Amino acid sequence: MTNPKDLLNDITQMAGGAAGLLGSASQQIRDEVKARVEDIADRMDLVPREDLERVEVQLEKALADQKDIISRLISLEEKLEKNK
Repeated sequence: MTNPKDLLNDITQMAGGAAGLLGSASQQIRDEVKARVEDIADRMDLVPREDLERVEVQLEKALADQKDIISRLISLEEKLEKNK
């Protein structure tokens, strides 16, 4: 007859192995889904987030520069009006 302690150890090892297998399968599924989503994004010609964030920073700077230029232009126009 099998020792109950050995049986418990066997069950524990099997459970540990099953958990490891499930964890590995879960990671493989995540990797596969990620690869398919990236493939779809490439086919749809979507922009990567990093590129979008870089353009957003450039746009914010351009808008700030534009506001500065507009205020300088208004100031110059006011000075010109005063000198007429």
